[in-house]
Amino acid sequence: MKLRFTKMHGAGNDFVVLDATQHPMRLTPDQLRHVADRRFGVGCDQVLVIEASHTPGVDFGYRIFNADGSEVEHCGNGSRCFVRYVVDKGLTDKHTVRVQTVNKILALRLRDDGRVTVDMGEPIFDLPQVPFQPEGLTPRLVNGFELWPLALGDGMSSEVAVLSMGNPHAVQRVEDVDHAPVALIGPQVEAHERFARRVNAGFLQVISRSEVKLRVYERGSGETLACGTGACAAVVAGIRLGWLDEAVEVHTRGGDLRIEWAGLSQGLQAPVSMTGPAQTVFEGEIEL
Repeated sequence: MKLRFTKMHGAGNDFVVLDATQHPMRLTPDQLRHVADRRFGVGCDQVLVIEASHTPGVDFGYRIFNADGSEVEHCGNGSRCFVRYVVDKGLTDKHTVRVQTVNKILALRLRDDGRVTVDMGEPIFDLPQVPFQPEGLTPRLVNGFELWPLALGDGMSSEVAVLSMGNPHAVQRVEDVDHAPVALIGPQVEAHERFARRVNAGFLQVISRSEVKLRVYERGSGETLACGTGACAAVVAGIRLGWLDEAVEVHTRGGDLRIEWAGLSQGLQAPVSMTGPAQTVFEGEIEL
């Protein structure tokens, strides 16, 4: 079958966007891997499927598949591309839309300057919900927030802040993110036995209280040029650990994101706001 697609990116995190609003679309893991393949397919970090919504007050459904064919809960950069796509394609005349993911409803707003602001919802710190298994570990408390020791291969270890942005994250601080051993440590953290559904491994360098650099090794995709939920998780962790203020510029290898969270003044019950770019690269058709 022939499949129409749109290639997009948000700060270098790239996506193949598929419109299933008129006809339901159920691709197999093999088909999804073929689409995402950078040599034999279109090439992307994730495949985004836009669906019609049958829920009052919700404009669209939204499904996210990693390059390995696995379905995931959330993708911040993808959600920005999502709203840019539905507006540019005339699927809605709204500039603020509500979309249903696997486990939450997101509010997405296309700004006049072309950037997109996403209400990412509240971070989740309850370890069983992440999910993370802490039994037998003793965390180090920094500013009242836990840093958990993870034993890795060859005698290595990492110390990570654990939380969820609708998908699981483990954030570790590094002195120089450009020279951090992301390719070595990232896969070990991602597949660590204490994370039942694997985890996104973040490497955070703090430049100042309002500026950081970040690299993320993502579940099922490897290192990407940017990770929206990873940026949110890293900033929230940095705020809880006392390293960062409420508004932070996050420099990724693919571009810059602005993350804001006022949770410390609201009993941790505050949504995270993310603002960043979303751009269309090209459109085409692929034979599956």
